[in-house]
Amino acid sequence: MRHALSIVLLIWTTLATALPLETIKLPPGFAIELWARVDNARQMALGGTDARGGVLYVGSRGAGTVHAVRFDAAYRAGAVIRVAAGLNMPSGLACRNGALYVGAVNRILRYDDIDNRLDNPPAPVVVTDSLPRDTHHGWKFIAFGPDGKLYVPVGAPCNICEPGDPYAGILRMNADGSGREVFARGVRNSVGFDWSPIDGALWFTDNGRDMLGDDTPPDELNRAPRAGMHFGYPYCHGGEIADPEYGARRKCAEFEPPARKLGPHVAGLGMRFYTGTMFPTEYRNQIFIAEHGSWNRSKKIGYRIALVRVKDGKAVSYESFASGWLQGETAWGRPADVLVLPDGSLLVADDHAGAIYRIGYRKP
Repeated sequence: MRHALSIVLLIWTTLATALPLETIKLPPGFAIELWARVDNARQMALGGTDARGGVLYVGSRGAGTVHAVRFDAAYRAGAVIRVAAGLNMPSGLACRNGALYVGAVNRILRYDDIDNRLDNPPAPVVVTDSLPRDTHHGWKFIAFGPDGKLYVPVGAPCNICEPGDPYAGILRMNADGSGREVFARGVRNSVGFDWSPIDGALWFTDNGRDMLGDDTPPDELNRAPRAGMHFGYPYCHGGEIADPEYGARRKCAEFEPPARKLGPHVAGLGMRFYTGTMFPTEYRNQIFIAEHGSWNRSKKIGYRIALVRVKDGKAVSYESFASGWLQGETAWGRPADVLVLPDGSLLVADDHAGAIYRIGYRKP
C-alpha cells in the first residue's frame, strides 16, 4: 500500500512540476498555484458548500466528460471524480437546487442531488434535446440568471453566414426547458457571460469572425441590460466594421456596439465579475476574462486572464491581469474559464494543460 501511495505521489509531483507556473506574471501580492488536474477543463460550476468544504464541477469540450473536484474547508482540492462520460462536447455547466445542468450541444441534461451521489451518479434527466445539433460553435457555456432562467447560447454554425434563429444568439428558458425564447441576437459565438452585481445587466464575450486578417475584427465584450438587443453579426463587427459579404444588407448603426473591443482573435471565453473580498477593493465588481488565445494570426495573442474595469455600467479599461501561458509563439496552457471561490480566490480552468489553477492574494 505504501509503495502504491508513493507511486501516486510521484506521478502527482511529476505532473505538477511539468507546468512552468513560474512563467505566469501577476500584479504584486498575487500568487498562482496548481489546484487540480482535470482533463480538458472548460467551464466550471460551484456545487454545494458548507463548513466542511464543497464540490466544483468541470466540463470538457473534447474529452466528453464531466468531473467533480472535492475541496475541504481551506479550499484545498481533494479527490477528482468523473461523474459523466461519453457526452457530446459537455462544455457548459450550471448548478441549481442541488442539481447539475450540463450543456451537450443539442441537449441540456440534469443530474439531480449530484453532490451526494458523486460515487454513484444518477442517470441524467433530459431537460431539452431540441437545440441545434451543429458542432461548429455548438459547444455551450450555460448559467442561471437573476431571473431564475437558464441562459444558453447557440453559436453560428459557420465562420460567417446568415443562419437565422436560434443560431447566433443567446436563448433563455425555464429550468425545466419550457418557455424558451431568444434573449439576444447577432452573437456569433459566446462562450462566457455573467450578470453585473451592481445593476443585474448581462455581460458576455463574443468571438469575432475569421479570415479578415490578423487584426480584424476585434473580439467583443458586450452588455445586454434587456432582452431583444442585436449585436451585429453577421452584418457588422466591432460596432463599426461592415462585413464584406453581408454588410451591405444592414448598417452598423442599427446594432448595439460592444461595451469594449477586445484583442483581435484573442478568443475571450469564460468571464466573471469579481465578487470576493480577498483581492484589493479596486478589483471588486470588475470583470475577469479567460482569453483562450488566437489560432488564426501570424503572431499569437491572448493566452492570458484579462481584466476589464467597469464604472457606472461602462467598460473603462482593458488590461492584462495574468499572463505567461504563451512563451514566444509556443503556448503551454490556454485559459478557458474563471470562477470566484467563496473565500475570494480565483480559479482558472486550462483545457490545454488539463489543469485548474488558483490565484490568491496576500498584501505585500
